[in-house]
Amino acid sequence: MLLIKNAKLLTMAGREYENGYIAAEGGKISALGDSVAELNRLEAAATEVIDAEGNYVLPGFIDAHCHVGMCEDSVGFEGEDVNEMTDPVTPQLRAIDAIFHADKSFTEAMEGGITTVVTGPGSGNVIGGQFAALKTYGRSVEEMLIREPVAMKVAFGENPKTTYHERRQSPMTRMATAAILRESLIKAREYKQMQDDYQRDSENFDKPDYDMKMEALQKVLRREIPIKAHAHRADDILTALRIAKEFDLRITIEHCTEGHLIKDILLEGNVSVITGPFLTDRSKIELRNQSAKTPGIVSKAGIKTAIMTDHPCTPIQLLPLCAAVAVKEGMSESEALRSITINAAEITGIADRVGSLEIGKDADIIIMDGAPLELKTRVLYTIINGQVVKRIC
Repeated sequence: MLLIKNAKLLTMAGREYENGYIAAEGGKISALGDSVAELNRLEAAATEVIDAEGNYVLPGFIDAHCHVGMCEDSVGFEGEDVNEMTDPVTPQLRAIDAIFHADKSFTEAMEGGITTVVTGPGSGNVIGGQFAALKTYGRSVEEMLIREPVAMKVAFGENPKTTYHERRQSPMTRMATAAILRESLIKAREYKQMQDDYQRDSENFDKPDYDMKMEALQKVLRREIPIKAHAHRADDILTALRIAKEFDLRITIEHCTEGHLIKDILLEGNVSVITGPFLTDRSKIELRNQSAKTPGIVSKAGIKTAIMTDHPCTPIQLLPLCAAVAVKEGMSESEALRSITINAAEITGIADRVGSLEIGKDADIIIMDGAPLELKTRVLYTIINGQVVKRIC
């Protein structure tokens, strides 16, 4: 059993302990609190004790949207597996088949206190494929995997337009992007109906030919996973919401660059957003209203908000810096911390495993030598599944 004591414990579950302890056993959190009697009992049974000496202890950070492992660090084309830009509709593609588990960026993330990443295909296609949630430490994708798929990537606006305009191929307009997505969802619904008809009456109905794309979209239609909708401009966000409503889909808005312009609509629709990256230049027209103020504005409006790096757009280890900049620009510090811990976990559907320090959850814990969002603060320990994977002492 691993025991951490004398900690400023930020659980992100509604409780803080000025001088607390937390224990991990079997990869899970087994105890936490500030009872002296319980601490003495745990210390007697522990195989390793870390004295945090007043340092901050909190759940590992979560990047709710990135492409780590999909575009390998310092490699170029050979390691570029983010966008299969040969077909605008590729729901059958799975991030786990492209992730390079030993990419240097996983190590940099882990060393920076990021213990979970939600990573997957880019936004070059209308439907890009399936995202996965992984830990940032492990010998293989299978060892690192939390859950997959966690979402289906779809994209609106400039990116799919740019990809296919160069080829004089649809979609060259926003109209075509929306139409292609609708068509795919309708085909997937009809495919399921044909399967159901065949199962019900195989004598009078033919068995439909297997279609890998349509199979992949069934989880979306059954609301088992959301569409992860890349949308910067307000009009593209509204188109994404329109289609989600038409088909009764779960949806999260990714980037949400102009979300502050329609915050009332997002709130009315009970839509969660993953904002960023905003530590970049305004490299394209869609980003003309990009601002680090957006996460603060939408979170103060009552919208559940996470912050992303969109790695490699912003290096993944700078996720806490992104949250700190959001605080500087008006976001509350508590919400900024939630945006890279429990909010990120809840929005991406993995809060049963990670995002807060609670008994029974994965023992993904970081120890920091100062306030978590201070620039000079260092990560002293990173613990994933109860195992110390980084130690500065």
